[in-house]
Amino acid sequence: MADHWVKLELDIRTFDAARFAKYVARCRGAGIRLTTLAELGDTPPHRRELYALNKECAADIPDRGEFYTFDEYIERRVDVPSFDPRGVVVALDGDTWCGLAATSDRRSGGFVFNEMTGVRGGYRGRGVSIAMKTFGIGFAHLCGVDKIRTIHHPANTAAIEMNRRLGYVDAQWDQWD
Repeated sequence: MADHWVKLELDIRTFDAARFAKYVARCRGAGIRLTTLAELGDTPPHRRELYALNKECAADIPDRGEFYTFDEYIERRVDVPSFDPRGVVVALDGDTWCGLAATSDRRSGGFVFNEMTGVRGGYRGRGVSIAMKTFGIGFAHLCGVDKIRTIHHPANTAAIEMNRRLGYVDAQWDQWD
């Protein structure tokens, strides 16, 4: 990762879940269900849905470049030791996959890592991202760690601001594990 990227970290011991519970409730009230890939089933069709959603949402990342092919995505993001379907939060509107917050298991380094949070265009501005990230904090508990890390391109100000609102602070690290 280039040095210019914004590295953030959240200490879940000080995370005020009650402050953000309204976002989860608002989603549920609007008929948007929050679940995980593990609960849905880590199946080939669900992996295709996850890939399509991730590809669509990743197009908004500054300087992202071309997204992986499906096979590359599976090889680099799913068929890796840090992938755990319990760490992939999915927001569903009926059968429509409208958001994802994918967090990887890096407990060997004392943290989990938020790889990607994204919401389809028509669902933005409803608090779905905050709801997914709040819901997904349980994954850090499952992994027995108290830190969540993430990294952003400095021009991705909306994502940086959302994470800071959740309590993420600037951090420095050199290693992923």
